[in-house]
Amino acid sequence: MNLDYATLDLLRQSHPAWRLLRSDHAPLVASFLQRIFIAPNVRVMAQADLVEALEDEIFALRERLGGEAFPKPALDYLNDWASSEKGWLRKFYAQGSDEPNFDLTPATEKAIAWLGSLTERSFVGTESRLLTLFELLKQMNEGSETDPAARIAELQRRRDEIDAEMARVVSGDIPLLDDTALKDRFQQFIQIARELLADFREVEHNFRGLDRRVRERIALWEGSKGELLEEIMGERDAISDSDQGRSFRAFWDFLMSSSRQEELSELLNRVLNLPPVAELKPDARTRRVHYDWLEAGEHTQRTVAQLSQQLRRFLDDQAWLENRRIMDILHGIEARALALRAFPPPGEVMEIADTSADIDLPLERPLHAPAIKPVLADVALETGDADVDAAALYAQVVIDKGALARHIRHALQDCAQITLSELCEMQPLQHGLAELVAYLQLAGDVFKAVVDEDAIETIVWRRAGADGQDQMKQARLPRVIFVR
Repeated sequence: MNLDYATLDLLRQSHPAWRLLRSDHAPLVASFLQRIFIAPNVRVMAQADLVEALEDEIFALRERLGGEAFPKPALDYLNDWASSEKGWLRKFYAQGSDEPNFDLTPATEKAIAWLGSLTERSFVGTESRLLTLFELLKQMNEGSETDPAARIAELQRRRDEIDAEMARVVSGDIPLLDDTALKDRFQQFIQIARELLADFREVEHNFRGLDRRVRERIALWEGSKGELLEEIMGERDAISDSDQGRSFRAFWDFLMSSSRQEELSELLNRVLNLPPVAELKPDARTRRVHYDWLEAGEHTQRTVAQLSQQLRRFLDDQAWLENRRIMDILHGIEARALALRAFPPPGEVMEIADTSADIDLPLERPLHAPAIKPVLADVALETGDADVDAAALYAQVVIDKGALARHIRHALQDCAQITLSELCEMQPLQHGLAELVAYLQLAGDVFKAVVDEDAIETIVWRRAGADGQDQMKQARLPRVIFVR
């Protein structure tokens, strides 16, 4: 990165870490967040717990600095720190919870780490760093060597050094690290361990940024769904196969080994019990730093899995909206077609080109047939006096489908589903087969219904016969189930 004037000026105006260092409340923000999040390796904290902790912090500062110091409530300070202008905290809602949660941003952790590097150290070691640099160079050189003879020669040289060291140990010459070398290496271990915890938060932040960009691309996408999925999955693979993704995956596979965890625990116990290391008074959490790595890594893995699940649900919602739009278009076409059937427009509505030519052979033409002349009888019209029973014109049966639909909705209020036979038992049929057919039409057009072809039900109703006596009628049909 080129630290020219323009770059630094842009960072001063936009980077949250620089804004934190320039803030008037930087001592409060940095000290409080370092004590709450970084020191105990806390990844997420509920709003109520964080507000209570900040209120205690502000109360102690007011007792020391005066009542006018930090006059706003603790929640206002937290919301201000989590605003887009500051960006020192990330405020979000966890899945299945309606209480806001807070987490530290990577920029804030970098600023706090830089502030920690400003303090004077009683001991600054350089030997272990130089040895680490040499070891890294050797690993890169050996790992990139393609000549088998050179690799074998290097392995033989290392074997000779190990044999010579074993011979010295057998003879009683055991080389030991002095107190200075132990302190040097332990300080470097602590620094790298803290940097690892900060790297986990930055990896999680990168995945959340990727998820946000993917959602924006889905919302603005105008092409086909297949191209969209191909591009999204390609970007996901690019993150997983990137240098950062492969390094994180290799670290996680190494740390998840039970033998490696036991080895780390044993080595930490032995090192922390050494007198030179005990003189440095290391933090008590150092003994379980590898469990902090596991906890931070698991939180990152859960975040990535949750983002993938949310992305899949977001794509499902988009597909549902697209299917609904297609159905609306189809319903519009059907409505226009029905309107044209009732009131056809003048002229030709649609023309379809014929797929074949019409061929009429001369012998296929019909012979001439003379027209039949009708014979009209000259009969005078007379007024009829016949008695006609007009009651049949008014005895038509009219089925009220609205009342039947209300019966179905009322029944579905008490249960999730009901069969047609149960519905007919609750509301007996008044108009016989015509009312039963109306129920079946409502099942197919208005309500959501399921037909079980394997189960046959019998529906019985009463009907008045010609002699005035009630007659039992019945119909056998597959089971029809109305679903809420």
